[in-house]
Amino acid sequence: MANLEHHNKPLWLAIGFALIACLGFLDYMAGYEFSFSLFYLAPITLIAWFTGRRLGFVASATSAVVWLLADMAAGHPYSHYAIHYWNSAIRLGFFVIVTLLLSALREALEREQGMARTDYLTGLLNARYFHDRLRQEIDRSHRFNHPFTLAYLDLDDFKSVNDLFGHDTGDRVLQKVAGIMKRQLRKTDIVARLGGDEFALLLPETGHEAAQTAVSKLRFSLLDEMQKQQWPVTFSIGLLTCMDASLSVGDLIKMADELMYSVKKGTKNNIGYAIHGQSGQSSPNAVLPKP
Repeated sequence: MANLEHHNKPLWLAIGFALIACLGFLDYMAGYEFSFSLFYLAPITLIAWFTGRRLGFVASATSAVVWLLADMAAGHPYSHYAIHYWNSAIRLGFFVIVTLLLSALREALEREQGMARTDYLTGLLNARYFHDRLRQEIDRSHRFNHPFTLAYLDLDDFKSVNDLFGHDTGDRVLQKVAGIMKRQLRKTDIVARLGGDEFALLLPETGHEAAQTAVSKLRFSLLDEMQKQQWPVTFSIGLLTCMDASLSVGDLIKMADELMYSVKKGTKNNIGYAIHGQSGQSSPNAVLPKP
């Protein structure tokens, strides 16, 4: 939604300033006995909400000037010429206050939305929002017939870190893992903390070979960092590549989770993978750690 609003900024600006011009013309045609100043709030609100505070100030100043010109052109008599400018300044102040309130409300709303979809500890997406993004990717894959890959990652022996070093160190481990994943993966990839020491990765438009290469590289980067910090943590990963979009969100996450657990119950510190093909069947395989 935010991206859509960002791309439509020129449209909102055009609509807003067109409305200001129309209101100025109506203000002039109606004469000084009728006031249209309240209606200028509509385009100011539109511009401030959809394009930001700075352009909201521009819209406020433009509205105040347009009202002043319409009022002067309508021949409104005042006892002193400075009253024109005083009234215009008062209206400008009112418009600016409205713009400030609207921008503050928008920023608070965006913060709340951000908190509702991110994990407080790692800054990654949370499980609920990840499910939404995965559903969107399923729909997109169905529409364009592009593959995507889902990875389910679990930290082996994470409990021992909390037991040996304390929960503060455990939190540092999770934050370090999250930071490495965000840096290592593409900007288009989606990383989430599903809860505890479990993470999920969504790699859009990524086939099996590319996903295997990217996740293997990520795993070894994570292992290298754990060794540097002397944390006894390894990583079990389930990697599911979908060549079609015939499965639901729950089915996909369950399959990736089962792949991860098959690794965790076996050797640990490994990647289990499967390909869900056009036939709707999944072929499980295993990727052995590099020596």
